Amino acid sequence: MAKITKIEAQKRQGRYNVYLDDKYAFPVAESVLIQFRLMKGMEIDQELEAQITTADQIARAYSRMLDYLSHQLRTESDVIKKLRDLETPEEFIEPVLQKLRAQKLLDDHEYAASYVRTEMNTDLKGPENIRQRLRIKKIGENDIDDALAQFTPERQLENATKLAKKLFRRYRSQPTRRQEQKVRQGLITKGYPSSIYDQIKEQVEPQEDFEQQEELLERQAEKLWYRYRRYDGREREIKFKQAMYRKGFDLDAVQEWLDNHEL
Repeated sequence: MAKITKIEAQKRQGRYNVYLDDKYAFPVAESVLIQFRLMKGMEIDQELEAQITTADQIARAYSRMLDYLSHQLRTESDVIKKLRDLETPEEFIEPVLQKLRAQKLLDDHEYAASYVRTEMNTDLKGPENIRQRLRIKKIGENDIDDALAQFTPERQLENATKLAKKLFRRYRSQPTRRQEQKVRQGLITKGYPSSIYDQIKEQVEPQEDFEQQEELLERQAEKLWYRYRRYDGREREIKFKQAMYRKGFDLDAVQEWLDNHEL
């Protein structure tokens, strides 16, 4: 049995050195000092010393996580990864998580709700995109569902409308049919349901610029017709039409081009 002969404050605030029988024994955090009511003259056996050392390791890991959490909200998976990156013994991870949960510093439900609010107000991602990102963070499905309830169908329509208009501007030099295809696919890629385009179509489709579309068709038609010059007759025409259709041009307009040109 050893006796505490001195408790000395370290230069680092909140940390102390404990001396047993006039010899340095171990460091402790202030919280551990209080938890075990350590004081000069107290007797400590090996079992108690091991408990104190374990509690201090947990306290140090907890303190590091307080610093980590001070910058932004984190998920439990973020904190677990950080603890492992710091080579925290596996048996100390759950006690640290429990302390953080008890202090309301770690809450995946609140993280999910905050994440959805942020994405909904600052970005144009759809609900499925947000769901996938939260799954990557290992947020539970119930927490995700609760958080996404904020993203109402009305708000989805509003954000999808903004995104669709933005996409139409991006693809304005494409054939009309291709523009719609690109915008539809863009909405799906961003996480909106496939049916949402039909709900906002009338609001987002720009007025067609017929002159621009005619010029675009003329340029592509001349280019592709020349490309398939090695084919004869019907075969050349079929390959030409297929290529123009893949480019997004209406087949009736393509046929009209063929009819109006001496080929």
